[in-house]
Amino acid sequence: IISGTTSRVHWSGDRIAGPFMRLSLLLLSTSRLSLLSAHSKPVFGVWPRLFASSQSQQKQSRFSKKIAHKISDYLRVMADPAIEAQLAPLRAGVKEYGDLIRDLKSKGAPKIEIDKAVVELKARKRKLEETEIALAPKEASFDRLKLEDLLKRRFFYDQSFAIYGGVTGLYDFGPMGCALKQNMLSEWRKHFILEEGMLEVDCSSLTPEPVLKASGHVDRFADWMVKDTKNGECFRADHLIKNTAEKMMADPKVVPETKEQLTDVLAQIEGYDDKDMHEVITRFNMKSPITGNDLTEPLAFNLMFPTQIGPTGDFKAFLRPETAQGIFVNFKRLLEFNQGRLPFAAAQIGLGFRNEISPRQGLIRVREFTMCEIEHFVDPSDKSFPKFAKVAGHKLNLFSACNQMDGQPAQEKTIGEAVDAGIVANETLGYYMARCHQFLMKVGVDPLRTRFRQHLSNEMAHYAQDCWDAEILTSYGWIECVGNADRACYDLQQHYKATNVKLVAEKKLNEPRVVNFVTAAPNMAVIGKEYKKEAKKIQSALEQLTEAEVEDLEKQIQTGMYKLKLADGEVNLKKEMINVKRGEKRVHVEEITPSVIEPSYGIGRIMYSVLEHAFRQRDGDEQRSYLSIAPLVAPIKCSILPIFANEKLSPIIEAVREKMREHDLSYKIDDSAGSIGRRYARTDEIGIPFGVTVDFESEQQPWTVTVRHAETMEQIRVKVEEVGSIVHSMVSGRMEWEEAKQKYPIYESKNEEK
Repeated sequence: IISGTTSRVHWSGDRIAGPFMRLSLLLLSTSRLSLLSAHSKPVFGVWPRLFASSQSQQKQSRFSKKIAHKISDYLRVMADPAIEAQLAPLRAGVKEYGDLIRDLKSKGAPKIEIDKAVVELKARKRKLEETEIALAPKEASFDRLKLEDLLKRRFFYDQSFAIYGGVTGLYDFGPMGCALKQNMLSEWRKHFILEEGMLEVDCSSLTPEPVLKASGHVDRFADWMVKDTKNGECFRADHLIKNTAEKMMADPKVVPETKEQLTDVLAQIEGYDDKDMHEVITRFNMKSPITGNDLTEPLAFNLMFPTQIGPTGDFKAFLRPETAQGIFVNFKRLLEFNQGRLPFAAAQIGLGFRNEISPRQGLIRVREFTMCEIEHFVDPSDKSFPKFAKVAGHKLNLFSACNQMDGQPAQEKTIGEAVDAGIVANETLGYYMARCHQFLMKVGVDPLRTRFRQHLSNEMAHYAQDCWDAEILTSYGWIECVGNADRACYDLQQHYKATNVKLVAEKKLNEPRVVNFVTAAPNMAVIGKEYKKEAKKIQSALEQLTEAEVEDLEKQIQTGMYKLKLADGEVNLKKEMINVKRGEKRVHVEEITPSVIEPSYGIGRIMYSVLEHAFRQRDGDEQRSYLSIAPLVAPIKCSILPIFANEKLSPIIEAVREKMREHDLSYKIDDSAGSIGRRYARTDEIGIPFGVTVDFESEQQPWTVTVRHAETMEQIRVKVEEVGSIVHSMVSGRMEWEEAKQKYPIYESKNEEK
């Protein structure tokens, strides 16, 4: 992975000239990165293959097509014997325990033995990661403080309610951040909803408790929390135990018996309740990691924000932790809208809320966030995708479960190869992974700092078929930004169980068939007399019963009562209220509960990754930092800068503005005091990709202006009549800067540094 400023690159003997003198390679590996610095000499013979020698390639964009960025080229650098000598035994150690876990599972070993082996596997993987990081040259590190200063100073975003001291985990987006976010959302809608013909919905953020009880969120989103007894600082109990135990196990002063006990704790911690956690904290005398103070007993803490609907406070609800449930509960209406046909996809863009115990890392972990989620409903027996052939050749960096278990780095494969080999479960999941990668590239994520990591079996929910996270490498490490999961039929089945409303689709049979049926026919006269207003609800609930449930009903009413569950309670049915009927019928369709393929996007995390990957510093002037944001999503597409304050230039400036408006291009006029060079620097800093300068020559007929490319600082001269269409073409990607330079005369500016 290349990090550093862009601009000139040419080969000269065995040295790299120009701003890439401090270029570094970031190598994708097990779960972190290795960094190799190339200060002067070519690294392991790779440079000649990567960079062309012609002078025409000077000042190229980092992502220019002129430079062949092949992930495999960078991964081959790991063949260096000096590095492999250090990593090989560590990789072998990871593989040893990966093989052991496979063997234990194949032999049906007790879960506790497998869990212990998993703990050791994770410890060995961590050691491998630490060794890789130790190989990184210090000068290759990313200066996050400079980026954060820029983002705060130019108000991309800042902590909410800052004048009141701020609230952790909540952020307000300023003009630039808001525009960047909206541009990303607009592009997401075009890339998925419009191009794929999805059904878009916008559901309420307030979700009744029964909905989230059925989905498992009420129970699954509850964590145990401990507090510092003196200052009240909160910690998630299982994380505190895990981190403290790992620290103790790495301490040579801790006796082997204690380390063995801690290994047992780590293997079983996922099943611990509050009493178990308190016992562990007490037995090992665990303290606050910040102050060393004592800790309280674990307290239950739900990660969802509770609220009430209505004035009485009796109707419990939550702010939704995800947008998906709104789609699931509307499945029946969406299926009707799609004329009862599968497959189809529904999408939603909206806010999610999670009351994180200790939010941190800026936009990476927050309490309120924007999500873009897709629920693709498909026949469980046929997960092929009609358009899969279009993306089958698309290459992805796949970090499969096998790679992780064997201590091997991610591997580049086409998604077609991965599906054919069974690495990715099916075509539909593979299609969305490829489309996900294409979207991330569009909005400006570095392709060489992106990978898809497969969930290990102990990470996936019991109902999931396959899960791949799109992870982006930032200064915080590998960050999960998109989840791509095959959730099977779980969600629709859970809501059916809770409501007795069938959430199924009909599948046409190739040939009609005769089937036996058994139904529970209600005696409405008797039921109506006893239950009155509830009679219709009872009739509806009986119609929803499966054949197995009707058989169970028949057995129970022969000897007593049958308790029928309704949406808001249950009723007792007697024998005289029900007639069980049996028979045969010819059917042309069968009912199926669709499987769901779910891509889920965290826009805030993607946005931060884009900003970090776009951060640059001018060669020779590290104080002059700027953002090289992809023009497609840049908050402002173009700046308009008069070279000096003069009324004669006003008509020309107005003409340029009119051309920008004609093409729906956002622009910013900077006619403030100061040299043109300083004004260029101000607009570069906030990620404006193009600048239009009205200068001394502009007054000559026909009016002309210069168009400046912020990243390379190069300029071309164009007619005012054409400036709107030229900038629009470069923003939309229909024309590259290199093409523009060939088509229009280059203007040599002497004002950049002034």
